[in-house]
Amino acid sequence: MTVTLKDFYADWCGPCKTQDPILEELEDDWEGRFEVEKVNVDEKQDVANEYQVRSLPTLVIENDDGIVERFVGVTQRDDIEDALESAGA
Repeated sequence: MTVTLKDFYADWCGPCKTQDPILEELEDDWEGRFEVEKVNVDEKQDVANEYQVRSLPTLVIENDDGIVERFVGVTQRDDIEDALESAGA
């Protein structure tokens, strides 16, 4: 099963910069158990619209069955890990 964490962000978004180190740490610790896809909403407005992203940062965790969890705002590591486990990472 493929598990993907989509990170919707923008360069001008302060809270997104707070979220980044949490995601980087997770990516290192989980060593390839999930993929991170960074989506710059200024460059990929169509993808942001498809996922109905209204505020930043937004994290969408999905697997082969679809969206498992969605977080809006800076999200703590524990919450992301729980969602990744639910998704099968």
